[in-house]
Amino acid sequence: MKQTAILLIGFLALFASCNKQTKTETAQHEILTENLQDYLKYVNPFIGTGGHGHTYPGATAPFGMVQVSPDTRLEGWDGCSAYHYSDSLLYGFSHTHLSGTGVSDYGDILLMPTVGTVTLNNGADGKLGYRSAFSHDTETAKAGFYSVDLTSYNIHAKLTASKRVAYHQYTFPKSKDANIIIDLLHRDKVLEASLKVVSDTEIEGYRISDAWAKEQHVYFVAQFSKPFKQFGLALDDLIKIGAKELKGTNVKGYVKFDADTNEVIMVKVAISAVSIEGARKNLEEESPKDWNLEKIVEVMEDNVGNWQQQLNKIQIEGGTEDQKTIFYTALYHTMLAPNLYTDTNGKYRGMDNQIHTAKGFDRYTVFSLWDTYRAANPLYTLIEPKRTNDFIRTFLSQYREGGIMPIWELASNYTGCMIGYHAIPVIADAYRKGIRDYDVELAFEAMKHSAEQNHLGLDAYKTLGYIPSESESESVSKTLEYAYDDWCIAQMAKDLGKTEDYEYFLKRSQSYKNIFDPSTQFMRAKLNHTWWQPFDPAEVNFNYTEANAWQYSYYVPQDIAGFIQLLGGKSVLEARLDALFGAESATSGREQADITGLIGQYAHGNEPSHHIAYLYNYVGKPWKTQEKVRQIMEEMYHNAPDGLSGNEDCGQMSAWYVLSAMGFYPVTPAQNVYAIGSPLFDKVMLNLEDGKQFVIEAKNNSRQNKYIQRATFNDQIFTASFLRHEDIMRGGVLVFEMGDQPNEKWGSGNRDIPSSAITEHLIVPVPFVAKGDRTFMETTTVELGTVLGDDAIYYTLDGSQPSMESPVYQTSIQLTETTTLTAFAAKKNGKKSQTIQAKFFKIPENRKIELFTEYAPQYSGGGDLALIDFIRAPADFRTGSWQGYEGVDMEAVIDLGKSQEVHQLTLGCLRDQNSWIFLPTSVTFWTSDNGKDFEEVKTIKTAAIPVEMLEGSEVKDYVCEVNKSARYVKVVAKNRGDVPYWHKGVGGKCWVFVDEVVIE
Repeated sequence: MKQTAILLIGFLALFASCNKQTKTETAQHEILTENLQDYLKYVNPFIGTGGHGHTYPGATAPFGMVQVSPDTRLEGWDGCSAYHYSDSLLYGFSHTHLSGTGVSDYGDILLMPTVGTVTLNNGADGKLGYRSAFSHDTETAKAGFYSVDLTSYNIHAKLTASKRVAYHQYTFPKSKDANIIIDLLHRDKVLEASLKVVSDTEIEGYRISDAWAKEQHVYFVAQFSKPFKQFGLALDDLIKIGAKELKGTNVKGYVKFDADTNEVIMVKVAISAVSIEGARKNLEEESPKDWNLEKIVEVMEDNVGNWQQQLNKIQIEGGTEDQKTIFYTALYHTMLAPNLYTDTNGKYRGMDNQIHTAKGFDRYTVFSLWDTYRAANPLYTLIEPKRTNDFIRTFLSQYREGGIMPIWELASNYTGCMIGYHAIPVIADAYRKGIRDYDVELAFEAMKHSAEQNHLGLDAYKTLGYIPSESESESVSKTLEYAYDDWCIAQMAKDLGKTEDYEYFLKRSQSYKNIFDPSTQFMRAKLNHTWWQPFDPAEVNFNYTEANAWQYSYYVPQDIAGFIQLLGGKSVLEARLDALFGAESATSGREQADITGLIGQYAHGNEPSHHIAYLYNYVGKPWKTQEKVRQIMEEMYHNAPDGLSGNEDCGQMSAWYVLSAMGFYPVTPAQNVYAIGSPLFDKVMLNLEDGKQFVIEAKNNSRQNKYIQRATFNDQIFTASFLRHEDIMRGGVLVFEMGDQPNEKWGSGNRDIPSSAITEHLIVPVPFVAKGDRTFMETTTVELGTVLGDDAIYYTLDGSQPSMESPVYQTSIQLTETTTLTAFAAKKNGKKSQTIQAKFFKIPENRKIELFTEYAPQYSGGGDLALIDFIRAPADFRTGSWQGYEGVDMEAVIDLGKSQEVHQLTLGCLRDQNSWIFLPTSVTFWTSDNGKDFEEVKTIKTAAIPVEMLEGSEVKDYVCEVNKSARYVKVVAKNRGDVPYWHKGVGGKCWVFVDEVVIE
């Protein structure tokens, strides 16, 4: 491929008025050799912009600070990237975008060219406003380039970007009113914004906004290629005549030109999270100081060269045109985030909202770690080791500035999103692969610090060895993810010679055993140390994170051998994997938009399933892995806007494809082992950063020939169904011979199976309550059990700490009074589990409750007795302790068993308006002696709905004094009915959540 053809793809067309093709002689271009292939033609940025992929089609540099892209949506789940392929109206072009997330943010500093009378109304009120119609027929997107016709104005727009600067080219029709609007109100809630006209060719300003990132700073400088003849600045949509600078929360502006037919007007926009001065410095360093077209083309060629070099890090041969497009678009998507966050002078805004200087590294932002630690970050260790060092140095600076490493960081904000502490596996994986250009001791300190917090269920996790459902939502997933992260800490501790830390965290990493239910063989939630009931493994509830029991029960990457032992052998895991992929593809319970891409109950559209197909390797059946990964690649990825089966998630969805298409996958990051799948292409050349090359050849490869028959590595017979990281990094040639029938012998020998096993410092799993009502009327029968079945259980019934001298559980225990049972499991050698404490409450005096409206099954609060069980729910509806009523009133009658003096009545209600849970409009109490004739005691009305109170939750008690004799108490909580017009859930029904009816 000729250099000129490579370098000028898309970008000479960007500047139509420049007909001279320029070949620059920069260091970047010298890297381009005759071996560099043109893979830009295989990048289709529209993949993922439809369906639920949530990607954007606009222009950016690899891992760049600027993402200049069209905005077609202001909000909504499918508007997370501000663009959706199904839309037909375009608001304009903003400079920051998220790739494939599940929450909206960004879309900062919107520019929109128009013709005619200026309007600053964006059209969100139903009018056209300044929006324009557009058609995909005139829309083009490539790596680093985007163009579209704005048909409402007969304007042709083209966009490209360097790392920190966006370049706009607008070709106008002949007009005296050629406008470019600047809208700082666009999308997120604005805390403060400013526009200032510096000259007739320059405008500067900033925007501080509140969305997913609670305080995001974006400063900008915009320079125009032609002096504008007129400008206007507006505050609250009112143009302030003569104003050259305005500040507020609703600031917009425009500039106006005289345009000849097909006249090109260009805009350069540089951004910074630090200051306007930082943005101006970025502009000066990254773009020509004038509008010489040849110089601008040189800058843009650098971006083309950057993308071409990035894509050539993995070279492929063979495959169909669609497969090549899917592959290189996936590789492209893995390079859209994280995003550069330092200015050219090294300054950045830290987690403490102060300005710092990065010394010797680039600071990044947008870390979707719950997603990316699984495949995207391990991919970076292969093709981006230097950048991986910078990612880790970013984590450590975030730790120094904010006090803890983030879970999901965005624009130097802790978002509080997702679970685990997954900066840890990123660090451990890199460290164990020899990527260590950072303060290792500080890294280990930060890892331990994250794991020793007492929030998000960690207090219970450390004390009990797992998280009970009543103490924290998503308890199963959090227990499993924490356990894996702790294993990563243990591995790094072992490498660093920290033996006490190694033992401590290795024991914690076995916590998965404490939520394994041997009777169902699923990972299950526990309430009062009793398995959550009723149980349906396909049910989506708040015990799992964006998944159900089918999808999370195989998440033990750190100890697959131990998991197999719990199940009862390799054949059992194989059968259960077969059952997973063969199950009915339907979920029950609550709606969860992230559970998509189903093959049976395998959900490729979300990350907890991503390693599962490779588990067949661990039971000696790699041919089943080969079959499943080919099926997933074929069915879940397409060369189309809806070509992703779920959110792109900042590169993770694409990283799975990139690695799997090459033929291997990191089931256990930080182990330095990759399970082998089925290579999709005839040849893959992995060009490593140090100049070495690792090659994978698949001979006789085709859609039908997906099974490995035999293999050689560097001309030696190769029978292992796994690769080691050091083998890849040394370089070499791995050759597979493929066939259309499974070779069930290849990769199935004991030495050929990948191993993931914890063999030291083994724990004794905690006992569980197999049977027993948490609340009961007269008596309840309690039965205890152990995960392994042969451990002894020592217990007490008075709440005291049991010992090896305490009674040993033999048969069921009859309880007739409120009781606190405390127990641990132990082996014959005296090795003990952690201690559990289960409380059983006797409801006094034959108290009963009759419910006259039905609660939602997934919000049962524990059953019919939940409102009189003497257990108050916490302020988190996801723990399962609340009873929820959707669109209906809650009405109940409590029978006290006999007439007695009632002094006070209380009903506890929950407000969590962001989750559609509203306080009732009123709560009314009645009393009766016969259960038929009720006398109203009091109606307590709720104040007007607090519109702004969408964040957070509160428990509100409705209390009334009674001071009379009664046997029956009736309580009614009136549901508001329809969700109010101002709420994002308008059109749905309000929920009322209640617990408990307190009778004194």
